[in-house]
Amino acid sequence: MEKLCWPDGKSFVFTVFDDTDLAVPGNFEKVYECLRDYGLHTTKSVWPIRGSQNSKIGGATCEDPAYLAYIRELRRDGFEIGFHGATYHSSERPDIAHSLERFRELFGSYPRTMANHASSAENIYWGDARLSGIRRQAYKLLHLKRLHFYGHCEESPYFWGDLCRDRIDYVRNFITGDINTMKTYPRMPYYDPERPFVKQWFSSSEGPKVDSFVRTISEANQDRLEAEGGACIMYTHFAAGFQDTNGNLNRRFRELIKRLASKNGWFVPVATFLDYVRQQRGEHVIDSTERARMERQWIKHKIQTGGSS
Repeated sequence: MEKLCWPDGKSFVFTVFDDTDLAVPGNFEKVYECLRDYGLHTTKSVWPIRGSQNSKIGGATCEDPAYLAYIRELRRDGFEIGFHGATYHSSERPDIAHSLERFRELFGSYPRTMANHASSAENIYWGDARLSGIRRQAYKLLHLKRLHFYGHCEESPYFWGDLCRDRIDYVRNFITGDINTMKTYPRMPYYDPERPFVKQWFSSSEGPKVDSFVRTISEANQDRLEAEGGACIMYTHFAAGFQDTNGNLNRRFRELIKRLASKNGWFVPVATFLDYVRQQRGEHVIDSTERARMERQWIKHKIQTGGSS
């Protein structure tokens, strides 16, 4: 595949999609202060509405005034606000529709990017539905107590596939252990005809907690990303250990972000980066061969590392 040239003579791309799990006022802001100080603009997801059930994982929603005020501040400062589902537990269609309208009211438009949340029943094309053919059957055999997801199932009360297709541009799927996300998944973003309720899929690199994140963006990996002229979308939860209970930012994380920012990188939110790729290459529709290759890559990563998503 023809190598892309990045805008303004930049050598590589680096961004982050931050799942909002665990995030409450006081446990994640130092991360964004660091990113802002060094000129890195990334994507912070939210839950627009408060749930009616107890949260198993924890985290604030946009109904928390202090949390919402900070999220709006991030948006004003050039960060993208993404969608991580309606709230912190499974939601049926009316609540999902309400949450998308609430998102638009709060931020002026529907979310451009999203990621499925943990075990929420409305997750779209999740669990074994991420895979095809024999790989799907193998996944089922390996997950005998597997969860079920219904966001794409039109007969289900959890169905919202048409809303996803009509409101959201990019949905996250496969993960890689390589910092150069596009090296493993060079066709992203892409449309999958077998999964028509998603406009475009994107992938990301492993880093759900601070230890795995800093491992992926190590000095050697940064240098390789730059040398390859690659593009990285990190998958993470910035409320998962990046900032301690005293409000101190992880020192290793700060060091690596400072080093990364000193390089000639293009540091933009996820949707901005994916829009650029589409503008340069045009729309890409994957075929069965490409789909099989990506699925094998993801399964291999899961087996080797126990990847969390």
